[in-house]
Amino acid sequence: MWTQIRGYPLQAFIVCHLAYMFSQVDLALFSYALPSIRETFSVSLQAMGWVVALSYSAGAILQVYIGTLTDRFGRKHMLMLITVVSSLFIAAHAIVPEGAAQLVVGGVSFSLGIIVMTILRAFAIASGGALYPTTGAIVTEEAPARYRGIMAGLLQTAFPLGAFVAALFAAPVLDAFGWRPLFLVGLLSIPFIWVIHKFLRETSRFAGHKAEVERDPQANQTSVGKVAALFAPEIRVRTVTLFTAQFIFVIAYGAASLWLPTYLHESRGLAQSDATYIVGYANAVAVVGYVIAAVTGEFILTRRTTVTIWTLLGASSFLSMVWFTSGYWDTLIVLCISTTFFYGTAAVKFAYIAEVFPTHLRATGLAVCSSLAVNLGIAFGPLVVTYGVAFFDWDMTLSVVVGVPLAVAGLLYLRLKPVPSGLEVEEVDRRMRT
Repeated sequence: MWTQIRGYPLQAFIVCHLAYMFSQVDLALFSYALPSIRETFSVSLQAMGWVVALSYSAGAILQVYIGTLTDRFGRKHMLMLITVVSSLFIAAHAIVPEGAAQLVVGGVSFSLGIIVMTILRAFAIASGGALYPTTGAIVTEEAPARYRGIMAGLLQTAFPLGAFVAALFAAPVLDAFGWRPLFLVGLLSIPFIWVIHKFLRETSRFAGHKAEVERDPQANQTSVGKVAALFAPEIRVRTVTLFTAQFIFVIAYGAASLWLPTYLHESRGLAQSDATYIVGYANAVAVVGYVIAAVTGEFILTRRTTVTIWTLLGASSFLSMVWFTSGYWDTLIVLCISTTFFYGTAAVKFAYIAEVFPTHLRATGLAVCSSLAVNLGIAFGPLVVTYGVAFFDWDMTLSVVVGVPLAVAGLLYLRLKPVPSGLEVEEVDRRMRT
């Protein structure tokens, strides 16, 4: 294994992993700061749900556009650009105004600061979230075929590691200084563009595609054309199934990941720092699930079957955390078990989605079937929670909005074709078409 991945494939993986982790650190800060932000602006749970819904919906559309640009103009330059842009929009959260003026829409009140924060969130999500398809395309195209699933899966550990690192910043900074200085952590990502420039090159597969475009400029489809190509008859089924399954899964994920600190703080009465540490540690432990899932999908089962098993186990253990724990330690232990499976599915899903689309549509496919689905799911799931809590309680709401969608998403993956691991991406695409 080492002889095949050492050298540039490993170098590209490390650079992409760090870039993706920095973006997740930045984006996770909002979740940890959410209780404090609500107190500062005296904003209702429903209003904050709409902030999340609107910002993620707008960010989702922009992410698809960025994904098409990555397929048109190259992975490396887009990675550098979105790293800087994301960092600046995250840091700008620290200076949102606290004006007293209120805008009331549909009975929900929004202050000037919350409106500005919604706009900043949208652009931060669009740029920071776009690192997902961009880094994924690079690792998928540079990794050796036999270990592509492992490397693409391990790339996804950047997500829980980023959330864990963010918790290490958030807990002490929130206690000592409040939420505004916390977002200045976003500026730490900017110097990393030098590392990207120095140690990353454009992928050989994209370079080959670029050469084809230079010979035939009409081959370089517009952004709209690339999205439309995902619905061509030979790949339409995989596009629709992957998008639907990912969207339903992330309804559950968005509801859980965004509101867990608030749930533990407001419903269970834990201190905000304790709630932050529980969620942070659960994200750190989830890395184990990513690794085991990636190995299982690469060497034992197909990726499709692994996703189904991991998702169903994640659903059952999450429900156990909601209904059968109450204190700090039992909540932490059961939540760690849940995130091991629940979050660990990302390691296999990402590799599967990345390899089933042809090179000229890979970043676009990831942007639509993963990034767009993820952001729309995060927009919808947390919003449903805010209204569910108003009519029921936290426990029942999280059971319905997290547990049920997880189970449905896991079963939906059974509609997809199980493809053996270790094949070149061109062969995977050929088998998916037959």
